[in-house]
Amino acid sequence: MGSSPSAFLAYGYDLGGSDEWKIRETDEYGGIDASNVSTLAWYDDGDDADGFVEQAERRLLAVIAGFTEKWGDNQDGGYFDREEAAKALLGVKFDTYSYGEYPMHVLAAKVIEVGDDQALVVNPQDLTPDLGEVLKWDNALNAALEALGITPKQENPSWLLCAYYS
Repeated sequence: MGSSPSAFLAYGYDLGGSDEWKIRETDEYGGIDASNVSTLAWYDDGDDADGFVEQAERRLLAVIAGFTEKWGDNQDGGYFDREEAAKALLGVKFDTYSYGEYPMHVLAAKVIEVGDDQALVVNPQDLTPDLGEVLKWDNALNAALEALGITPKQENPSWLLCAYYS
């Protein structure tokens, strides 16, 4: 099986990744500086730790949605339904772009995806919704950044066109 090129258009922040983090909380080598920044105490960059996105998502679920349950904690089932309901409260999601060993990450409030065999017609209203919708997106992004304790190098949320292989 080969890889297929795909792309997405996201409204949010480019956070970079392990090859080049695009946040201000980095050490002199460009890695996330969790040891010296108390706001990043939730992040573990150890070899046995989950990746950034998995840890960041758990942090957002706990801080914003109050969801701290782990799979297997509750024997009554329904974990994934509860997790999806909690994710819906966040108003943001992570998407990954790039290829190879060094994925890059976007924190987005709106994502429009297209596969390798598609031409997607984008409704201009999707890119320029009413001010109330944009404020909702911006507030969700700001809440997520605050919960994560990170500051993107990108000054404001923007539309980001990102390519990746799937």
